Amino acid sequence: MAKRDYYDILGVSQNASESDLKKAYRRLAMKYHPDRNPGDEQAETQFKEAKEAYEVLSDPQKRAAYDQFGHAGVDQSAGGGPGGGGFGRGGADFSDIFSDVFGDIFGGGGGRGGGSRAFRGADLRYRMEVTLEEAVQGVEREIRIPTQVRCSACDGSGAAPGSTPETCPTCQGHGDVRVQQGFFSIQQTCPRCGGSGQIISDPCRQCGGDGMVPDQKTLQVRIPAGVDTGDRIRLAGEGEPGENGGPAGDLYVEVSVRSHPIFTRDGADLRCEIPVSVTTAALGGEIEVPTLDGRVSLRIPPGTQSGKVFRVRGKGVKPVRGGAQGDLLCRVLVETPVNLTERQKELLEELADTLEKNGEHHNPRGSSWLDSVRKFFEGMKFGND
Repeated sequence: MAKRDYYDILGVSQNASESDLKKAYRRLAMKYHPDRNPGDEQAETQFKEAKEAYEVLSDPQKRAAYDQFGHAGVDQSAGGGPGGGGFGRGGADFSDIFSDVFGDIFGGGGGRGGGSRAFRGADLRYRMEVTLEEAVQGVEREIRIPTQVRCSACDGSGAAPGSTPETCPTCQGHGDVRVQQGFFSIQQTCPRCGGSGQIISDPCRQCGGDGMVPDQKTLQVRIPAGVDTGDRIRLAGEGEPGENGGPAGDLYVEVSVRSHPIFTRDGADLRCEIPVSVTTAALGGEIEVPTLDGRVSLRIPPGTQSGKVFRVRGKGVKPVRGGAQGDLLCRVLVETPVNLTERQKELLEELADTLEKNGEHHNPRGSSWLDSVRKFFEGMKFGND
């Protein structure tokens, strides 16, 4: 039987944040946990499905593999599917979920059995501007982004050299405390140490007691061919580092394509405007037009009108998400000559005279427009008639 999509199981979109995933999983766990549905096999199955989906999607590496390869990318590491694993091992039981929910309500959320909780690092966003050529053909860029590294002065402990962190007297090093709320005993993060289980009385002067200092790191980013403005490239685990050993966030590189002096992009097609002389438009000929991978010849038939669009097949963009390669659409603009010599003016006047004497229509658009104007005025009724 085919497995259901993990995002559908949790009822979230594919770009759901860690917080969205967590909320969705809590809701389903509270609803379908076997402790609340004794003897209900369907509820037990739904709980197992939700648990498996959350275990995969909450892990950046597993989520990246699932997004790219589906279930085949995570079947070896997802815990054996809904039928594998019990409730007492490998996942949160009902008391975990219950205390976690109430811990958030009252400002905490401590881990079970003591110790500080791990938090996933924040995602980062980097805006990269590329040329149209780079967007169409693909490019690899080197970028530098801010990050946090272990403080060398205190080796990440946060305590000044020569001193050590002390056990928190409030939580006795567990990182969480229990608060009585009426009939309920609620476990939440220790307000004094913030869940670390330790107090730093003499903080490191270099990092201020954080154990981390700002730095920069260099990354190689491959921009695939066919990207467009607004597309994002996700680099898993390259965001801000997590807290208390939690996983790092992701880095999202947002692509912005710089405007081009010749071409504009229209989906998979490229468009450009080609100036053509009056004589070439009237008599026909061949002209060279640019493409992103060289020049091609374009035949202009006699009598070509300004605004006519010619299609050069296969000279557009290959979409990044697949599909046929687009075309190059060349729009002809017939240019009126300027700065004419006296002789050139005489020749044009002679041409105009021959066109007027000849009864045939040599200006199809002009003739059609004049016919429309004549019919318009013939149909009008003036007040003095």
